[in-house]
Amino acid sequence: MSPLVANDSRGEGASSPAVKRWILGEPLHTEQLDGQLLPKRRALPIFASDALSSVAYAPQELLMILLTGGLAFLAFSPAVAAAVVVLLIVVVVSYRQLIKAYPSGGGDYEVASKNLGEPAAVVVASALLVDYVLTVAVSIASGVDNIISAIPELNPWRIEFAVGFVVLIMAVNLRGVRESSKAFAIPTYVFIASVAVMIVVGLARVALGDPPIASSAEFAVQAEDLSQAAVILLVLRAFSSGCSALTGVEAVSNGVPAFRQPKVKNAQATLTLMGGIAILLFAGLTALALFAGVHYAENPCNLIGFDCTTPQPSLMAQVASATFGMGSIPFFIIQAATACVLLLAANTAFNGFPLLGAVLARDGYAPKSLNTRGDRLVFSNGMIALGLAAIVILVIYQASLTSLIQLYIIGVFVSFSLGQIGMIRHWRRAIRTGASGADLRAARIGLAINGAGAALTVFVLVIVTITKFTHGAWIVFLLIPILATLMIGVNRYYRDVEHEIEIDDTTHFGSQGDVAIVLVGRLQKPVVKAIDYALAAKHDKTMAVHVSVDPESTDHLQAEWQEHRMPVPLVIVDSPYRTFAHPVREFIQAYRKKNGSAVITVYLPQYIVGHWWESFLHNRRASRIAHDLMLVHGVTITLVPWLLDSTEIVYGRRSRPLPGGDRSGLPPETTSSRMPRRSLEE
Repeated sequence: MSPLVANDSRGEGASSPAVKRWILGEPLHTEQLDGQLLPKRRALPIFASDALSSVAYAPQELLMILLTGGLAFLAFSPAVAAAVVVLLIVVVVSYRQLIKAYPSGGGDYEVASKNLGEPAAVVVASALLVDYVLTVAVSIASGVDNIISAIPELNPWRIEFAVGFVVLIMAVNLRGVRESSKAFAIPTYVFIASVAVMIVVGLARVALGDPPIASSAEFAVQAEDLSQAAVILLVLRAFSSGCSALTGVEAVSNGVPAFRQPKVKNAQATLTLMGGIAILLFAGLTALALFAGVHYAENPCNLIGFDCTTPQPSLMAQVASATFGMGSIPFFIIQAATACVLLLAANTAFNGFPLLGAVLARDGYAPKSLNTRGDRLVFSNGMIALGLAAIVILVIYQASLTSLIQLYIIGVFVSFSLGQIGMIRHWRRAIRTGASGADLRAARIGLAINGAGAALTVFVLVIVTITKFTHGAWIVFLLIPILATLMIGVNRYYRDVEHEIEIDDTTHFGSQGDVAIVLVGRLQKPVVKAIDYALAAKHDKTMAVHVSVDPESTDHLQAEWQEHRMPVPLVIVDSPYRTFAHPVREFIQAYRKKNGSAVITVYLPQYIVGHWWESFLHNRRASRIAHDLMLVHGVTITLVPWLLDSTEIVYGRRSRPLPGGDRSGLPPETTSSRMPRRSLEE
């Protein structure tokens, strides 16, 4: 469990740090899980913010690639944009079928797992996880880009702003789904409304003969000399960049469990609404940018007349300033809303990644900690892992949208393609196994829809691969198989562990005798308390063991032992190499060899501190010895806590004095080395 996440911190004497409570809020009871489910109006900004926000940079990337060949290539823009719109319609309709058939939240991964087998499933899961990380990086970079377009003076702090926004969004999501939906709903709806108003106003001006003119319209472009093959490749590359508008569609299928009942119907309605809004905004913004004459170059210095030492205004900023005027209130509203929704687009990944991680952990392909809900009933460990990975990517690529966009959408189209192929097999099996009546008609319709979806998404995957591979996408193609291989390795590890610890008829209970050993360093109250616990447990035999590394200290201990008439015998074990666990281990093994297979309980006093810095002032020897002794068969470790007075800040009371009671107020913590070590770590 992550330090930021605890399952239960409301028990007596276990209050959480105030900073954590301030960041995350009070823990939620498990019974409140249903209350965290989302209605459609809140699910839209949560799961659709990625797809909706992509209209802010997809048209920009489309026009930017075409402009590489010169102004004449902008004539291809309407056709390329239309192809993107058609693809988006097909994918949305296809995913409605997927949600209905597989509503458990596994999405493309579950479809591939049940229809295409393990290799395809782990490839889909790897592709989605990589794409979720890139979604956060691209969204944050694009949001920061729009902020800098409005306030160019902030450009030197681009990376710092990007990292800060990742941390902020992660913190909001750690507070829970309902909390994040409240925080993100208003900016998303403001973005939709403001961009829609801008498109309507801009197109109305075009219709009235007063079209808005972008600030870059006056700049000529230094074009590259292209062969006929290069022209075709350039158009295909522009199409692949425009297809970034499709990212986020799969998040709804992964997030079906987060919807209120009826889950399938609500998820389908949200997906349809998201697709309709994205299509209208994408098409309208592309058209308005063409009418306004927006020129956005991959290399700003290729814009003849533009001072390329200054940041290039984003397409959204240019259209807004052309429509309403630079520095106007509507301009700043649109820029602020665009920046917010681009930043919040990362929120889609912060919901999709943890849900997918939980499914993978449940199936044994990811660490089980990803399937653990934190204080706020969200999969907190997945969110933290996603945030850290995105920060690393942003730092490596200097939060550059142009560089990051080349890595983008590869993963999502891998999952699109395999998911749609899996759905074809799903419907064919339904038809083959005797579906009849309405079910047969539904299966045939689903087969036709997903067949078209598979054909188009595979075609686009090929295009994206060809056009982006040499521009940096090769890294994604390297990461996906590596991650898939690791997933299979994790699955095999868990499978082997389950086989190792599975009970069988040969299991027997042959231990004889019950011996307690109290490890003693110096004769102090924590040791006395440990002896008291050992005697209260009424073992067959109880002894104290001292590891001697200093003869003078050992003599002093023996004298004190006699002086205070301790009720158990003291055994001295020499340690010429000044180690502690090894001599104790040898003593235990020798004792069991001589006296039979007795169960030996080792009592270890351990300090419990109140301030984080106190842990650095104690050697934590008890924990290290306990870890080593856990590897010895027949040994049980009992850690006897001794609360220092500083723990009052944690437990809300001072420790009780030893006479007449237990000083710590805590029972000993017991673990057994007879259990497989790996099970303990789960």
